[in-house]
Amino acid sequence: MTTDQATARAWVEELYAEHHAEIYSYLTRMLHDHELAADLTQETFVKAFRAFDTLTDAARARPWLYQIAGRTALDELRRRRIVRFVPWTGESRGIAASAEEVALRGRLTGEMERALAAIPGRQRMALLLAEVHDLSGQELADALGVSHVAARALLTRARESLRQALVVEQARGAVADERPVLRSAPGVARGGSRRSSGRGEPRR
Repeated sequence: MTTDQATARAWVEELYAEHHAEIYSYLTRMLHDHELAADLTQETFVKAFRAFDTLTDAARARPWLYQIAGRTALDELRRRRIVRFVPWTGESRGIAASAEEVALRGRLTGEMERALAAIPGRQRMALLLAEVHDLSGQELADALGVSHVAARALLTRARESLRQALVVEQARGAVADERPVLRSAPGVARGGSRRSSGRGEPRR
């Protein structure tokens, strides 16, 4: 929408008052750095002011802001090579819990963090927008800067990638959990041979 700078500034200030908290929350999850997220939240709204003429429909301001914030975060991730993410808290407001939410409600915080770090950045973005920030349909497509069909396809790939990454992390965790049990098991020597204690069961 073409407008003068004073009008654009006033409109962006309204957008900031309404949406800065959720944009900050999104960037915090993307970057795992509260101070950096705060800085990039400010940068997001500065960019929004500069690019205000590209907003063709005021009703789509929210996904437009998420698109700017997402691109800003990805640029920062590429520069700093940050791959850590705040553990997902299962905040999706959907009716049925997804597989990801079920996993997160268990004892998989570390596994989820590593699994999220293992999938492509665009897929992480789609998951956070859909599962945590409750964007769906055209809003999700607008935030990702793609068509509705492409957004659904990206989200499907992202969920599958996360499931596969979780399987890998769960398998690694299972192996790690078994090692101390084997080392401390009674009657098992260092070399793995069982100590002889005579015939029959040991007396208790």
